[in-house]
Amino acid sequence: MEELKQKLKVQIIEALNLQDTRPEDIDDNAPLFGDGLGLDSIDSLELMVLLERYYQIKVEDPREGRKILQSVQSMAEFIQSKQPA
Repeated sequence: MEELKQKLKVQIIEALNLQDTRPEDIDDNAPLFGDGLGLDSIDSLELMVLLERYYQIKVEDPREGRKILQSVQSMAEFIQSKQPA
């Protein structure tokens, strides 16, 4: 799980072009939107594309997407739950 979270942080930084952010700057449980990393709705679309591109996971329901994209931790848990055992 730690390896997945680290990988996700790098992918988020690259996908959103967060030039002044390092993976260690992102707290696993900090909100990605609003007060946390400060992402917006356009960024959420980029994160959905990231999930589809790297993990072959397509999120259809926007309400589910909000829960999934709350934090790096919630994204990692979702990805793990969708991976074959």
